[in-house]
Amino acid sequence: MRVSKQDVDVKLEIPGAIVRQHLDFGDANGLGKISAEYFTLAAGVDTTPLFQGLDGNACQCPHWGYVLKGVITTTDAAGTQETVTASDLFHWPAGHNVRVTEDAEIIMFSPQQQHTHVIDHMREKVRG
Repeated sequence: MRVSKQDVDVKLEIPGAIVRQHLDFGDANGLGKISAEYFTLAAGVDTTPLFQGLDGNACQCPHWGYVLKGVITTTDAAGTQETVTASDLFHWPAGHNVRVTEDAEIIMFSPQQQHTHVIDHMREKVRG
């Protein structure tokens, strides 16, 4: 299956971030349906306030992806940090927050039901 970035639905757009999600992109045994996502993130974006209220105040959805450009650092519940940069493949286990150091674009694949819950939570946070 091929999907152009322009055909991936924008689910959230706030200053410094555009979150796109394509539902029903595939199926992974035990994880259910997978969504394909294209995120455009500006330097300075920090998910910590958007994840407040989720279990552990962190994203509880695992992600697999590829960094097209930029620098992103994740922090897990134990405080362990990992930085990904352009051309890196990555896996972010459940229980993370994200901070963008340089403008970034990433492609991710996530369990659809879990990540839709997180995105809906972020949308509610933005709405107030």
